[in-house]
Amino acid sequence: MSKLRLKDKVAIVTGAGRGIGLVTAQTFAREGAKVALCDLDMPEMEAATAQIKQAGGEAMAVQANTAQRASVQDLLDKVMAAYGRVDILVNNAGIIRDKQLLKMEDADFDQVIEVNLKGVYMCTRLVAEAMAARGGGVVLNASSVVALYGNFGQTNYVASKAGVIGMTKVWARELGRKGIRVNAVAPGFIETRMTEGIPDKVIEKLIEKVPLGRMGKPQDIANAYLWLASDESSYVTGHVLSVDGGAVT
Repeated sequence: MSKLRLKDKVAIVTGAGRGIGLVTAQTFAREGAKVALCDLDMPEMEAATAQIKQAGGEAMAVQANTAQRASVQDLLDKVMAAYGRVDILVNNAGIIRDKQLLKMEDADFDQVIEVNLKGVYMCTRLVAEAMAARGGGVVLNASSVVALYGNFGQTNYVASKAGVIGMTKVWARELGRKGIRVNAVAPGFIETRMTEGIPDKVIEKLIEKVPLGRMGKPQDIANAYLWLASDESSYVTGHVLSVDGGAVT
């Protein structure tokens, strides 16, 4: 029997109620981690936590707004009370509010930056402090391939995800001496609820740009997070791993 890659590790996964976050939480639990699922939608999280427990994993659900310090501190306090430490943080929570620049409202820009950029900062700011006190940990940030080449109608989203890459590289330099590795994953076009509303014709054009000829699955991203969270990548930090079927080469 193969060794569980995250045995006895404690992980926080934000945006874990569905999609990539949910599959990541399930994957970590299968590999032996105790997982704290964080999201605003408590019913979805409770259902996800129940699924993990039914499969033999260990998990808890904590409602939190990742962009608000008090809410993130409450999340951290609850995880520390339950499990005693945090070994892995997956900053997965994110939103889109797509519009062309000349049609974009200030609120559309502000909200995406608040969740996708400030939320990553806030969670890492507080959790990394706890990790540093214990002598190590792993921080994984959700970026996107669009951060690398831009995308029509996504000024706010691209800005947030490019900012995540920048913060990842800064934190890898700053936190490495404290035993904390920081990496980012840049997903390509993934089949999630976020992409369900895209018209079929647009999806077809997107797939034409992917050498592997298909959209990705949430499990593809979860597998990348798993490797980066495990000791198999113990000498990898400050890296942006594109999981995009070759869309960016």
